[in-house]
Amino acid sequence: MAIPFLQKALVGAYVLRQQLAGKQRYPLALMLEPLFRCNLACAGCGKIDYPDEILNQRLSVADCLGAVDECGAPVVSIAGGEPLLHKDMPAIVEGIVARRKFVYLCTNALLMEKKLDQYRPSPFFIWSVHLDGDQAMHDRSVCQDGVYQRAVAAIRRAKAAGFRVNINCTLFDGAVAAQVAGFFDTVREMGVDGITVSPGYAYERAPEQQHFLARGRTKQLFRDILARGDGGRRWAFSQSSLFLDFLAGNQSYRCTPWGNPTRTVFGWQRPCYLLGEGYAASFRELMEDTDWDAYGTGNYEKCANCMVHSGYEATAVRDTLARPLVAAKVALRGVRTSGPMAPEIPLHGQRPAQYVHARHVAIKLEEIRGRKTPAPGPVLRRQAGSD
Repeated sequence: MAIPFLQKALVGAYVLRQQLAGKQRYPLALMLEPLFRCNLACAGCGKIDYPDEILNQRLSVADCLGAVDECGAPVVSIAGGEPLLHKDMPAIVEGIVARRKFVYLCTNALLMEKKLDQYRPSPFFIWSVHLDGDQAMHDRSVCQDGVYQRAVAAIRRAKAAGFRVNINCTLFDGAVAAQVAGFFDTVREMGVDGITVSPGYAYERAPEQQHFLARGRTKQLFRDILARGDGGRRWAFSQSSLFLDFLAGNQSYRCTPWGNPTRTVFGWQRPCYLLGEGYAASFRELMEDTDWDAYGTGNYEKCANCMVHSGYEATAVRDTLARPLVAAKVALRGVRTSGPMAPEIPLHGQRPAQYVHARHVAIKLEEIRGRKTPAPGPVLRRQAGSD
């Protein structure tokens, strides 16, 4: 795995402390979204469909660092929108690094070369560049030609300047295993430090719903990809071996939605990074008042096909602690890419999807228009399904 020893040691010590304290629910990585505005309009993302009044909102430096302190997770992933559009992003990153938290700054890299000199290399700072495959795959995914080449140029300059650089790759239906494997080879040759890979999640607001993968298709695709890379050992993944094993259909995991809590301009998002069905005013409220059992594959229709790292990586990490020899075996021998798959979670008992996004947008707009210092009201603290 492409995770440095310092990060393994500090994150592992954190997880062990939570386990020894008997905590059943604790965060592994904070998903921080300081803004929704972006300079791309990708087919698989609905973030930029908010009204301008919401797209113009920003979390302040104090908001961001307060969320880091409140949550306490050892890893912070800054997403969006496009974080480099935030004028205070260097100060946000600096503040997180000063707290000895590992910060992954996710970017489409269109502004990365221009902004690179505003950041300093650190073992706690990682550029996470969005690349959904080779040039043809990625430019199609982001709906704009030339983005891949600009991202590659930014990666090379960042590596030359001494930064850690990962890529985050989301795969959609239509991905071809041989093409993806070839892309991973190219990334390795670039000198990229690690790969984060995940199947796409069917955002209900995404412009093109037909491109998302179902679970059966996801498992077979990852088996076909990993088989071309010696069970994945040929590539440096910035993920646990058991998560990759799960993607290949060898583990029957349920998601851990509280493992990657999300703070946005709306508040603390319920229940997870991918699914916004309500908001809490504080991290404590999010953890204590969310009906976690109402979500997840087998529990909720919207979660039926989800196998995304933000929901399942925390599950895999906990399983690694519970079964270290199994995890070590997968890491050493590679992911099994043939033979029977683990049983699938039955869906017959899942509750039907509820659609509450428009209501929460309306509430936020009223808040923005009605007062200068907005604060989440009681309606925002309701759980999904309370309409």
